[in-house]
Amino acid sequence: MHSQQTTVRQQAGSVEENELRLDQEKAEQVVDALNTELANSYVLYHQLKKHHWVVEGSEFLPLHEFLEESYEHVEEDADVIAERAQALGGVPVSGPSNQEDRATVEFEGEDVYDVRTMFQNDLEMYGDIIESLRGSIELAENLGDYATAEILREILVTLEEDGHHFEHYLEDDTLTLEEATH
Repeated sequence: MHSQQTTVRQQAGSVEENELRLDQEKAEQVVDALNTELANSYVLYHQLKKHHWVVEGSEFLPLHEFLEESYEHVEEDADVIAERAQALGGVPVSGPSNQEDRATVEFEGEDVYDVRTMFQNDLEMYGDIIESLRGSIELAENLGDYATAEILREILVTLEEDGHHFEHYLEDDTLTLEEATH
């Protein structure tokens, strides 16, 4: 038999006073931005995970491994974002439907596409999240929350690097030669 907690310690969407001495009104704005970034991270994570599962073809193994590395980075960074939201007195958005509602990026859906289309969709989402992150960094910076800005900057660097790798995979130049059709 397990006990069920009946007392809610903190309402989802609320921000309590934090020990980091960031004014509550400012903390609310930063936590709001962090929850958007957290939600976006999980939408990207699930899309990358899907692509990791369904990728096939002659380049299967390196792409499978590349996608795994990419979604692991996203998951690690999502954890950092969630912990920062909590440290600022907020409640990290955690339910899948809440994350989907909260996100500013959209999952491509359940259908399976060719590798090139999947990678283009991923690169597009990386770009959207990079732009969103830059806005959240600026917000945190303007509110005097330099630590959150710094944390998000580090995440931005990883995202830009991984996004750039997707760009490399999508380049026209390749060692694989297609049969010429006349």
